[in-house]
Amino acid sequence: MPTITARLDDLQHLMGETLAAAELAKRLPLAKAELKRDEEGELTIEFNDTNRPDLWSAEGLARQLRAHTEGGPQAYPCFVVPAQPAVELGGTIEVSPGLREIRPYIAGFVVKGITITDEGLKQFIQSQEKLSENFGNKRSAVSIGIYDAARIAWPVRYCDADPQTAAFVPLGFDEPMTLREILERHPKGIDYRYTLEGQPRYPLLIDAKDEVLSFPPIINSRALGEVKVGDDHLLVEVTGSEMHQVILACNILAANAVDRGGTIHPVRCAHPYDTPFGRDVVTPFDFQDTVAVEAADVAAMLGQEVPVEALRRGLAAYGLGVEARDGRLVVRLPPYRRDYMHPVDAIEDYAISAGYNTFEPEMPAEYTVGEQSAIEGLADQVRDLMVGQGFAEIMTNVLTAKPDSTTRVGLPEGRVVEIDNVMSELYAVLRNSLVPSLLRMESISSRATYPHRVFELGEVQVYDEGADLKSRTEVRLGALIAHSAASFSEAHSCLDGLLYYLDRKYELAPVAHGTFIPGRAGEIRIGGRPAGFIGEAHPAVLEEWGIAMPCALFEVVVDVLGEG
Repeated sequence: MPTITARLDDLQHLMGETLAAAELAKRLPLAKAELKRDEEGELTIEFNDTNRPDLWSAEGLARQLRAHTEGGPQAYPCFVVPAQPAVELGGTIEVSPGLREIRPYIAGFVVKGITITDEGLKQFIQSQEKLSENFGNKRSAVSIGIYDAARIAWPVRYCDADPQTAAFVPLGFDEPMTLREILERHPKGIDYRYTLEGQPRYPLLIDAKDEVLSFPPIINSRALGEVKVGDDHLLVEVTGSEMHQVILACNILAANAVDRGGTIHPVRCAHPYDTPFGRDVVTPFDFQDTVAVEAADVAAMLGQEVPVEALRRGLAAYGLGVEARDGRLVVRLPPYRRDYMHPVDAIEDYAISAGYNTFEPEMPAEYTVGEQSAIEGLADQVRDLMVGQGFAEIMTNVLTAKPDSTTRVGLPEGRVVEIDNVMSELYAVLRNSLVPSLLRMESISSRATYPHRVFELGEVQVYDEGADLKSRTEVRLGALIAHSAASFSEAHSCLDGLLYYLDRKYELAPVAHGTFIPGRAGEIRIGGRPAGFIGEAHPAVLEEWGIAMPCALFEVVVDVLGEG
């Protein structure tokens, strides 16, 4: 779970009140957090939720607690809305067309009137790291740069550069290095070069005088990218592959800067190609996300009636905008939050704001005894047998990207179970197979000693017009073998051993499957029913995932095994 460090006196300053660490610890549940350590005023705070990146800083935590104390959200007029008249810009960032296939999106703002203190600089760096590493998937989806704007000549250009010839002096070094040399020799280049793997050209931020700001998402330049205590005029930029995440990170940092006393001047980001928010995007940007909450739904979820006015006050005290409309409450998320997927999220926020201790507990009306389900018992048996054959178990996300479940595994774009109000295209659908997860794991495991034998046992969601909610849940086993001689025969041998010890008779029938090489794929049938598939991965599929070794895979529906 995300963990931050903060000075107690800095939190007191940001909250506008004096309180002891023990009192702060009592309030931390408002932010789904707990105090883990207090070492002479240096606090270590752990958050029990990964959906609120806006909280992962002293500023964000203080903002949440301050709203509850003051009974309402703070106004942040710096966030631009679509219908807003022209605003005074801090500058323009011009994006080159070549970045569309490399690292396409950028957002940013200029902050003035902020005096960077030692603790303030530590918190800026911590926010930068938490958002880039945790929220930004280790800089793949989001990375952040902060610069001394007083020395920047506008407009700034976000361009693609030749890695062999473009050069500058990076932070931590005294001599110029080409972009290629940075990836080979600089510690940050070595850590994050995977984000640009396979790209013929690399991103570069330069100003109107051709001075380099940074090499996103790797390292800032020493000339313009070194922020020091006492600086009061900054440029903050966010680049990435997911526009929604890029803007949300930008919004969080802008709110943090305002809380430190800064004045935000938006930046116009001129993309030469379409983005989810148009080509010219002025940031920080207000998403204007809302959700409607019915009082009846609140009562059903919380088990007691909540007066509308009490609901309004509780939500406002949690930093949310609330408006009564057509007999229900419309809850407006602040620009630095984008974690709502359903009205239930607003009801949860009210419950946290009111305090779970304010709800009267009820004893269960019925007494039940839990026990392991039959399918889970079978699943444990399958796990033991796979481990016994030399496989290692992996566990991956149930949510995935839509192309991963279709085109990237050689299948047509069929119906999949999609997520409403998706925050990231990386987690837009529920997986309908375990094969993409296995291929993704193999794609990042090329440095591990071969042969590779991995399996996953978990739930998938299959689109089914005849099922309740048009989807059904299946428990499946997926297995992958990777080495220079991986073959259908080897995978078949492992499948045969598994089903032998489970005492399940099966047969294989030829099948045409886009994931596998024609003629080297089969459908697994148990009791005359389709129960999975097996085959050698098609070279085009392996190339799509950047896998160099041959792979053989099989996937079995465990539910069908339980009926055998």
